[in-house]
Amino acid sequence: MAKNGRYFDLEGHLKKEHGGLAASLREFILGWQDGLVNVLGIVLGVAAATHDGRIVVIAGLAATFAESVSMAAVAYTSTKAESDYYQSQLEKEREWIERRPKDERAEVREVYYRKGFRGKLLDQIVGKITSDKNVWLDFMMTEELRLEPVPAGKPVRDAGVVGVSAVIGSLIPLAAFFVWPVASAVPASVAVSLLSLFVVGAFKAKKTVGSPVREGLEMMVVGGLAAVVGYAVGAAAGVVLS
Repeated sequence: MAKNGRYFDLEGHLKKEHGGLAASLREFILGWQDGLVNVLGIVLGVAAATHDGRIVVIAGLAATFAESVSMAAVAYTSTKAESDYYQSQLEKEREWIERRPKDERAEVREVYYRKGFRGKLLDQIVGKITSDKNVWLDFMMTEELRLEPVPAGKPVRDAGVVGVSAVIGSLIPLAAFFVWPVASAVPASVAVSLLSLFVVGAFKAKKTVGSPVREGLEMMVVGGLAAVVGYAVGAAAGVVLS
């Protein structure tokens, strides 16, 4: 992936700078934040509608495991699709190099021409790259198409990280309802959830780019909006059904 406006290739940056473990931060935050925000909205909505702690816990647990499985499946299929797309483009480029070498060589020349190379130096660069078909193919994939290969096992790894992190995130807003009555659990759940969102947002900024305070507040606001919507829907449902 490439930069596009404010978009930042978090995974690519982390993999380069911090290694394989830190490269999973993107998937962890994806699952963790989605699990926390969704379950927070659900438990507040159910709490507002029923005021019954047992129902809140049951609804929260059901949402936790449904969400984690769903997120893991999405992570697997999306990464697998990315891998399949890369392979399909790789085969097309390999075929074009074999069947249309003149056109593909011209594309290499155009890339470096746009970078400012001219004359003999440009000819040398193009000749060097196109003298080895493997190097040539790799160049076409990375420089022309802006595609990177998907490592073996990445779909399964991404699914595991997203699924587990979704469970962890989902349990944060639910935990208070295991130990306190609904009236006390609701504010505790909101406070812990918003604090967790701020901390993780700030941590993400420290590991990538941006202001920790701004990123923490941004993530906290997103969670807060979900809480407000969930509570409002639950409260309205409770009035209608009462």
